[in-house]
Amino acid sequence: MALPKKHINLTEKGEENTSPLSVISSNKQPAKKMKILVIQQKMIGDVLTSSIICEALRKEYPSSTIHYIVNSNTKPVILENPAFDQIIEFKNEYRESKLAFFKFLHQIRKSKYNLVIDAFGKLESNLISLFSGAPKRISYYKWYTQSVYTKVIKRASKPVTNASTAIENRLRLVLPENRLATDIIKPKIFLSEKEKEKAKEFLVTSNIDLQKPLIMISVVGSESIKTLPFEYMAKAIDEIVTITDADILFNYIPNQEKDARAVYNLTSSKTQKNIHFDVFGKSLREFIAILYHCDALIGNEGGAVNMAKALNKPTFTIFSPWIIKKDWNMFEDGINHDSIHLIDVRPELYGDTSPKKMKDESLKLYKEFTPEYILPKLNNYIKNLKL
Repeated sequence: MALPKKHINLTEKGEENTSPLSVISSNKQPAKKMKILVIQQKMIGDVLTSSIICEALRKEYPSSTIHYIVNSNTKPVILENPAFDQIIEFKNEYRESKLAFFKFLHQIRKSKYNLVIDAFGKLESNLISLFSGAPKRISYYKWYTQSVYTKVIKRASKPVTNASTAIENRLRLVLPENRLATDIIKPKIFLSEKEKEKAKEFLVTSNIDLQKPLIMISVVGSESIKTLPFEYMAKAIDEIVTITDADILFNYIPNQEKDARAVYNLTSSKTQKNIHFDVFGKSLREFIAILYHCDALIGNEGGAVNMAKALNKPTFTIFSPWIIKKDWNMFEDGINHDSIHLIDVRPELYGDTSPKKMKDESLKLYKEFTPEYILPKLNNYIKNLKL
């Protein structure tokens, strides 16, 4: 396949206020009727957040056809979203079988996309983008893959709004720099009335009094280096119940039950009376519908926090010591959405080193993130919530 001779970078001089989509596809088809493919094959939070790319495209080109490639297990978080016309599942078999992957690439080629936006930027999506044959292909700048794309965008390291760099850098794939502050888009989750009502009935039959405050706890992170030590989380939950007397739900998946139970066992006997440990969604959609009826989500940073924000639920996020806070503290205002990071309270532990470079030290750093640093800010946040 012939590659374009010139690859344009949005950050080149004179390009700052030029939309990445400023060049109409080579077949001269009007941009508003383009067939567009957006790719994001990471985890749930990334897939939800990257859905704003589709929404931005829908606003720019309302008559376009938009397809969104995501991993099969992340599909539930974007169901019913009107920003795209079709979800294309990237199945595990495409990773396990070269033949299956080749057949998948062939189907992508047959779809004849005019534009591909690759928000993933790894080998699989590089190949999907290249084999699509689309005359216009946009992704983030990497020196070793830039030849795959007709335009590459450099991520900014600092946000220009409170949306976070996670939001802004995704929108840079569609919008010019001078529109970021005015055209910010928030990720959204769409639930049917039937799903909401079914979740409500489940909570009521599980002896949840919906007249009382109901708080979801993101009790276990996606991995150990994104999970606050159990005894520290237990102290935080004790604090929440002491202040609010709220009913408490735990967010965990089946293979995390042992860890979630360990946190439960470390809470006080008074707190345990308020925790409904066995009340949880059996699927991702069920979890989202239950979260819809909660008054807030508090706990470890991750997909659950992003889902709560997409449902317009207040959040208090405890960041892992190695995550860069400004990248994912989306729409933080100190009131509805607030967070805490070890670097906020113990900056001397980092010096001039970026948290990202401290990933291997995460478990050691977590030990320093004791309740004495977390509880004052959490206490203030809870008291300001209208529960």
